[in-house]
Amino acid sequence: MQNKALLEKTVPNSGENNTLITLDGISKSYDSAEILKDVSLHIRKGEFVSILGPSGSGKSTLFNIITGLLPADRGTLDVHGEIGYMQQKDLLLPWKTVLDNIVLPLDLKGSNKEASRSKAVSLMDRIGLKGYEHRYPSELSGGMKQRASFLRTFLASGEIMLLDEPFGALDSITKGSMQAWLLEVQEAFNVTILFITHDIEEAIFLSDRIYVLSSRPGVVKEKLTVSFNQQNKRDRLINPELLVLKETIKGLL
Repeated sequence: MQNKALLEKTVPNSGENNTLITLDGISKSYDSAEILKDVSLHIRKGEFVSILGPSGSGKSTLFNIITGLLPADRGTLDVHGEIGYMQQKDLLLPWKTVLDNIVLPLDLKGSNKEASRSKAVSLMDRIGLKGYEHRYPSELSGGMKQRASFLRTFLASGEIMLLDEPFGALDSITKGSMQAWLLEVQEAFNVTILFITHDIEEAIFLSDRIYVLSSRPGVVKEKLTVSFNQQNKRDRLINPELLVLKETIKGLL
Protein backbone atom coordinates (compact mmCIF):
# COMPACT_ATOMS: atom_id res chain seq x y z
CA MET A 1 0.00 0.00 0.00
CA GLN A 2 1.26 3.46 -0.89
CA ASN A 3 1.19 5.76 2.14
CA LYS A 4 2.66 9.23 1.78
CA ALA A 5 1.55 10.42 5.20
CA LEU A 6 5.09 10.26 6.57
CA LEU A 7 6.78 11.86 3.59
CA GLU A 8 7.63 15.50 3.16
CA LYS A 9 4.52 17.67 3.04
CA THR A 10 3.34 18.50 -0.47
CA VAL A 11 1.20 21.61 -0.82
CA PRO A 12 -0.62 21.77 -4.18
CA ASN A 13 -0.26 25.05 -6.02
CA SER A 14 -3.17 26.87 -7.64
CA GLY A 15 -2.73 25.00 -10.89
CA GLU A 16 -2.73 21.51 -9.38
CA ASN A 17 -5.36 19.16 -8.06
CA ASN A 18 -5.97 20.21 -4.45
CA THR A 19 -6.97 16.75 -3.20
CA LEU A 20 -5.15 16.06 0.08
CA ILE A 21 -6.37 12.53 0.89
CA THR A 22 -7.34 9.79 -1.55
CA LEU A 23 -8.37 6.26 -0.58
CA ASP A 24 -9.02 3.74 -3.34
CA GLY A 25 -10.44 0.29 -2.67
CA ILE A 26 -9.37 0.08 0.98
CA SER A 27 -10.25 -3.22 2.69
CA LYS A 28 -9.39 -4.51 6.16
CA SER A 29 -10.13 -7.68 8.13
CA TYR A 30 -9.33 -8.83 11.66
CA ASP A 31 -8.87 -12.60 11.74
CA SER A 32 -11.90 -13.79 9.75
CA ALA A 33 -14.05 -10.68 10.38
CA GLU A 34 -14.22 -8.25 7.46
CA ILE A 35 -14.28 -4.68 8.82
CA LEU A 36 -13.94 -2.50 5.70
CA LYS A 37 -14.64 -3.50 2.11
CA ASP A 38 -13.52 -1.60 -0.98
CA VAL A 39 -13.78 1.88 0.58
CA SER A 40 -12.89 4.80 -1.69
CA LEU A 41 -13.06 8.48 -0.79
CA HIS A 42 -11.25 11.77 -1.23
CA ILE A 43 -11.04 15.09 0.57
CA ARG A 44 -9.94 18.38 -0.92
CA LYS A 45 -8.12 21.25 0.72
CA GLY A 46 -10.40 23.31 2.97
CA GLU A 47 -13.27 20.81 2.95
CA PHE A 48 -15.22 19.48 5.91
CA VAL A 49 -16.06 15.86 5.06
CA SER A 50 -17.93 13.52 7.40
CA ILE A 51 -17.89 9.73 7.53
CA LEU A 52 -21.30 8.74 8.86
CA GLY A 53 -22.15 5.21 9.89
CA PRO A 54 -23.45 3.00 12.69
CA SER A 55 -21.24 1.80 15.53
CA GLY A 56 -18.93 -0.99 14.40
CA SER A 57 -18.91 0.03 10.73
CA GLY A 58 -15.13 0.50 10.69
CA LYS A 59 -14.96 4.29 10.89
CA SER A 60 -12.18 4.39 13.49
CA THR A 61 -10.34 1.59 11.69
CA LEU A 62 -10.40 3.75 8.57
CA PHE A 63 -8.81 6.63 10.50
CA ASN A 64 -6.12 4.31 11.85
CA ILE A 65 -5.31 3.29 8.27
CA ILE A 66 -5.13 6.91 7.09
CA THR A 67 -2.72 7.82 9.90
CA GLY A 68 -0.55 4.77 9.27
CA LEU A 69 -1.35 3.13 12.61
CA LEU A 70 -2.81 0.14 10.76
CA PRO A 71 -1.98 -1.34 7.36
CA ALA A 72 -4.79 -1.97 4.90
CA ASP A 73 -5.14 -5.47 3.47
CA ARG A 74 -5.94 -4.11 0.02
CA GLY A 75 -6.19 -0.73 -1.66
CA THR A 76 -4.10 2.42 -1.96
CA LEU A 77 -3.78 5.54 0.16
CA ASP A 78 -2.28 8.90 -0.83
CA VAL A 79 -1.90 11.73 1.68
CA HIS A 80 -0.47 15.15 0.84
CA GLY A 81 0.17 17.09 4.03
CA GLU A 82 0.67 16.56 7.74
CA ILE A 83 -2.13 14.82 9.64
CA GLY A 84 -3.35 15.46 13.17
CA TYR A 85 -5.59 12.82 14.77
CA MET A 86 -7.99 13.75 17.58
CA GLN A 87 -9.53 10.66 19.13
CA GLN A 88 -12.83 10.36 21.00
CA LYS A 89 -11.25 10.96 24.41
CA ASP A 90 -9.35 14.17 25.00
CA LEU A 91 -6.28 12.24 26.30
CA LEU A 92 -5.00 15.25 28.24
CA LEU A 93 -2.34 14.32 30.79
CA PRO A 94 -3.75 15.15 34.24
CA TRP A 95 -0.37 16.05 35.77
CA LYS A 96 0.44 18.64 33.11
CA THR A 97 -1.02 22.12 32.82
CA VAL A 98 -3.34 22.95 29.94
CA LEU A 99 -0.56 24.84 28.17
CA ASP A 100 1.94 22.01 28.62
CA ASN A 101 -0.63 19.54 27.25
CA ILE A 102 -1.25 21.69 24.20
CA VAL A 103 2.42 22.09 23.28
CA LEU A 104 3.35 18.47 24.04
CA PRO A 105 3.56 17.38 20.35
CA LEU A 106 5.85 20.33 19.61
CA ASP A 107 8.04 19.50 22.61
CA LEU A 108 8.32 15.92 21.38
CA LYS A 109 9.41 17.21 17.97
CA GLY A 110 12.16 19.25 19.64
CA SER A 111 10.66 22.62 18.73
CA ASN A 112 11.83 25.78 20.48
CA LYS A 113 9.93 25.80 23.77
CA GLU A 114 9.61 29.55 24.08
CA ALA A 115 8.31 29.93 20.52
CA SER A 116 5.92 26.99 20.93
CA ARG A 117 4.41 28.37 24.11
CA SER A 118 4.10 31.86 22.67
CA LYS A 119 2.22 30.52 19.66
CA ALA A 120 -0.01 28.31 21.81
CA VAL A 121 -0.92 31.15 24.17
CA SER A 122 -1.94 33.40 21.27
CA LEU A 123 -4.13 30.64 19.83
CA MET A 124 -5.66 29.83 23.24
CA ASP A 125 -6.95 33.38 23.31
CA ARG A 126 -8.61 32.89 19.91
CA ILE A 127 -10.38 29.65 20.85
CA GLY A 128 -11.70 30.69 24.25
CA LEU A 129 -9.03 29.30 26.58
CA LYS A 130 -7.42 32.58 27.64
CA GLY A 131 -6.52 32.52 31.32
CA TYR A 132 -6.44 28.72 31.54
CA GLU A 133 -2.80 28.26 30.55
CA HIS A 134 -1.69 27.18 34.03
CA ARG A 135 -4.82 25.30 35.05
CA TYR A 136 -5.01 21.51 35.03
CA PRO A 137 -7.41 19.35 32.97
CA SER A 138 -9.46 18.50 36.07
CA GLU A 139 -10.36 22.19 36.31
CA LEU A 140 -11.86 22.33 32.80
CA SER A 141 -15.37 21.56 31.59
CA GLY A 142 -15.88 18.86 28.97
CA GLY A 143 -16.15 21.43 26.18
CA MET A 144 -12.99 23.22 27.27
CA LYS A 145 -11.07 19.95 27.39
CA GLN A 146 -12.12 19.31 23.80
CA ARG A 147 -10.94 22.79 22.79
CA ALA A 148 -7.56 22.11 24.36
CA SER A 149 -7.34 18.73 22.64
CA PHE A 150 -8.32 20.31 19.32
CA LEU A 151 -5.63 22.97 19.63
CA ARG A 152 -3.02 20.34 20.49
CA THR A 153 -4.04 18.40 17.37
CA PHE A 154 -3.98 21.55 15.25
CA LEU A 155 -0.48 22.48 16.40
CA ALA A 156 0.70 18.96 15.63
CA SER A 157 -0.58 19.11 12.06
CA GLY A 158 -1.84 22.51 10.96
CA GLU A 159 -3.31 21.27 7.69
CA ILE A 160 -5.34 18.06 7.87
CA MET A 161 -7.29 17.05 10.97
CA LEU A 162 -9.01 13.72 11.61
CA LEU A 163 -11.66 14.11 14.32
CA ASP A 164 -13.15 10.89 15.71
CA GLU A 165 -16.53 11.72 17.32
CA PRO A 166 -14.97 14.51 19.42
CA PHE A 167 -18.30 15.67 20.83
CA GLY A 168 -19.89 12.29 21.47
CA ALA A 169 -19.50 12.45 25.26
CA LEU A 170 -20.84 16.01 25.64
CA ASP A 171 -24.36 17.00 26.68
CA SER A 172 -26.61 18.32 23.90
CA ILE A 173 -26.24 22.01 24.84
CA THR A 174 -22.43 21.86 25.03
CA LYS A 175 -22.33 19.74 21.89
CA GLY A 176 -24.28 22.34 19.91
CA SER A 177 -22.03 25.18 21.02
CA MET A 178 -18.91 23.14 20.22
CA GLN A 179 -20.19 22.34 16.74
CA ALA A 180 -20.71 26.04 16.03
CA TRP A 181 -17.28 26.77 17.52
CA LEU A 182 -15.65 24.14 15.29
CA LEU A 183 -17.07 25.77 12.16
CA GLU A 184 -15.72 29.14 13.26
CA VAL A 185 -12.28 27.67 13.92
CA GLN A 186 -12.20 25.83 10.60
CA GLU A 187 -13.00 29.03 8.75
CA ALA A 188 -10.49 31.07 10.75
CA PHE A 189 -7.59 28.64 10.27
CA ASN A 190 -8.58 27.18 6.86
CA VAL A 191 -8.24 23.63 8.19
CA THR A 192 -9.18 20.54 6.19
CA ILE A 193 -11.29 18.24 8.39
CA LEU A 194 -12.29 14.59 8.07
CA PHE A 195 -14.89 13.91 10.76
CA ILE A 196 -16.38 10.69 12.15
CA THR A 197 -19.92 10.68 13.52
CA HIS A 198 -23.02 8.51 13.83
CA ASP A 199 -25.21 11.60 14.35
CA ILE A 200 -27.09 12.46 11.14
CA GLU A 201 -27.92 16.06 12.08
CA GLU A 202 -24.34 16.69 13.17
CA ALA A 203 -23.04 15.47 9.81
CA ILE A 204 -25.48 17.68 7.87
CA PHE A 205 -24.79 20.72 10.03
CA LEU A 206 -21.00 20.54 9.75
CA SER A 207 -20.21 18.98 6.40
CA ASP A 208 -19.59 19.97 2.82
CA ARG A 209 -19.82 16.30 1.85
CA ILE A 210 -20.89 13.10 3.63
CA TYR A 211 -19.81 9.50 3.02
CA VAL A 212 -22.40 7.07 4.40
CA LEU A 213 -20.96 3.73 5.54
CA SER A 214 -22.98 0.54 5.93
CA SER A 215 -22.91 -1.82 8.88
CA ARG A 216 -19.96 -4.20 9.03
CA PRO A 217 -18.31 -4.74 6.73
CA GLY A 218 -18.23 -1.02 6.12
CA VAL A 219 -18.80 -0.10 2.49
CA VAL A 220 -19.58 3.33 1.06
CA LYS A 221 -23.32 3.22 0.42
CA GLU A 222 -23.62 6.82 -0.75
CA LYS A 223 -21.67 10.03 -1.27
CA LEU A 224 -23.75 13.13 -0.54
CA THR A 225 -23.00 16.78 -1.16
CA VAL A 226 -24.65 19.14 1.32
CA SER A 227 -25.54 22.07 -0.92
CA PHE A 228 -28.33 24.08 0.67
CA ASN A 229 -28.79 27.64 -0.53
CA GLN A 230 -27.83 29.26 2.78
CA GLN A 231 -24.28 30.50 2.81
CA ASN A 232 -24.09 30.09 6.59
CA LYS A 233 -23.98 26.46 7.70
CA ARG A 234 -25.75 27.39 10.93
CA ASP A 235 -28.92 28.11 8.93
CA ARG A 236 -29.12 24.52 7.71
CA LEU A 237 -30.97 23.25 10.75
CA ILE A 238 -33.96 25.49 9.95
CA ASN A 239 -34.01 24.59 6.25
CA PRO A 240 -36.92 22.31 5.22
CA GLU A 241 -34.54 20.50 2.86
CA LEU A 242 -32.76 19.21 5.97
CA LEU A 243 -35.66 16.90 6.72
CA VAL A 244 -35.54 15.45 3.21
CA LEU A 245 -31.79 14.84 3.41
CA LYS A 246 -32.12 13.45 6.93
CA GLU A 247 -34.74 10.93 5.79
CA THR A 248 -32.59 10.00 2.78
CA ILE A 249 -29.66 9.22 5.07
CA LYS A 250 -31.88 7.29 7.50
CA GLY A 251 -32.96 5.10 4.61
CA LEU A 252 -29.34 4.31 3.83
CA LEU A 253 -28.39 3.23 7.36
